[in-house]
Amino acid sequence: MKIAVIGTGNMGSGFARAFASSGVDVVIGHRDPAKAASLAAEVGATVEGGGTAAAVKLADIVLLAVPYQSVASVLGEAGDLTGKILIDISNPITADYKELLLGHTTSAAEEIQKAASGAHVVKAFNTIFAGLLSPEARAGKTLQVFVAGDDADATAKVRELAEKLSFEAINAGPLSNSRFLEPIGEMNIHFGFFLGMGPTVAPAWIRV
Repeated sequence: MKIAVIGTGNMGSGFARAFASSGVDVVIGHRDPAKAASLAAEVGATVEGGGTAAAVKLADIVLLAVPYQSVASVLGEAGDLTGKILIDISNPITADYKELLLGHTTSAAEEIQKAASGAHVVKAFNTIFAGLLSPEARAGKTLQVFVAGDDADATAKVRELAEKLSFEAINAGPLSNSRFLEPIGEMNIHFGFFLGMGPTVAPAWIRV
């Protein structure tokens, strides 16, 4: 199973390093192939990097590590996504990080599914800050990743991927539940950046 990480920012580089160190086969994609190749060289000798379409073609699972506002252009560059598992980690937020751009009657994940109708879109990781992607950053702590999607096989594979990174993968139901997960992601941003907790917090559902 090969995963394409699309994006080379904090989240993209964080995922690429975490997956590679956990034994997951990784390829990195970016609209500027040189940026992807540079990050791949930093991450490890077995990691490939190139253009978005080239990375997508090689992968079974595609993780969109870009802001929601950039997803449309990435999908336009990606080529054929038919049958691919497409992981949406985004929170559709305003430039100042303080509000949601959409929600309650739809979600970023559902809009991405409409745009990539041949893919199996799965919502995951939207409540995890970049600094917590590495298992070493959470030593002794178990964080939850909420996974929502409409295809049982796709969501099972994404839960398996989260578990490879030592997260507790939580079945969060159908893709439409992203309408609820994305506001939780936004609330986590408020806790981390506006309410003084810092980017080392994450929500969890606890059975009492």
